[in-house]
Amino acid sequence: MNDNAKPALGFVGIGRMGAPMARRLLEAGYPLTVYDTQAHAMQALVALGARAAESPRAVGDAAAIVLVSLPKPEIVTEVALGAQGVVHGKAVRIVVDLSTSGAQAAQHLARGLRGRGIASIDCPVSGGVGGAEKGTLALMLSGPRDAYDSLSDVLAVLGKPFYIGEQPGLAQTMKVINNLVSVTALAVTSEALVMGVKAGLDPDIMVQVINSGSGRSNSSEDKIPKYVLTRNFGFGFALGLSVKDVRLCLSESEAIGAPLRVGSAVRDLLDDALVRLGEQADMTEIVRLAEEAAGVEVRGKAAGKA
Repeated sequence: MNDNAKPALGFVGIGRMGAPMARRLLEAGYPLTVYDTQAHAMQALVALGARAAESPRAVGDAAAIVLVSLPKPEIVTEVALGAQGVVHGKAVRIVVDLSTSGAQAAQHLARGLRGRGIASIDCPVSGGVGGAEKGTLALMLSGPRDAYDSLSDVLAVLGKPFYIGEQPGLAQTMKVINNLVSVTALAVTSEALVMGVKAGLDPDIMVQVINSGSGRSNSSEDKIPKYVLTRNFGFGFALGLSVKDVRLCLSESEAIGAPLRVGSAVRDLLDDALVRLGEQADMTEIVRLAEEAAGVEVRGKAAGKA
């Protein structure tokens, strides 16, 4: 592949993650056809040179490689395999699912596409909206090796790829494991900070100590300082999506006979948070549950006085 012959790409799902990924592909010079149920979501990309399609099928008519970034497994299935799905497109040869859909959905998708001679690559991503904007996402991929190899230039625009294996769903399993580890670190760090504040500790100093010792994590180094201590709660990942990812992980762990005791406790905590905070709350707001129980607030100097 050279700069003068970039393949036409399709992109379905122009949301928080999809929009910046699609924009990077456009800026890298790829011809891009896009579709989203919300017409206004496509406008900014059309202004940059993308072509808007009327359906997922139309995207499959326009591009040999179609990427999808969608919030739920059932939406991925409908977009890919439904009556107006990408699978019916005349040009499509590879479908790349950037969503977190779970292993079972990925396997179902692969079977449905294979029947039409289309390769399925499950490619969930990690790194949040910031990573999507900067092109620094971790991309976990599984599916046919030859299809993966043909995507190398496209993937490089989005981040760093990790080939997990041939079996459909392996990358999805890796992703939900990663997300469980991430939200578990956020949950326990949030609770620990609430305990410290209740005991009289300064939360800013607590975070400095944790990050200088063995307790540090992405949550303590990034999410807590930027979005909890500031009371900004603007990490950009909805609580409802985090709950979905953790449930997918626990469902798979139970199906294969690998019980997750700590993971089960985190699932229960998130389910409680979902009821009390709502699915559109930012995932960093889970600290509010522990704060309410303890009667304190984790407020750093950057947040100012309440």
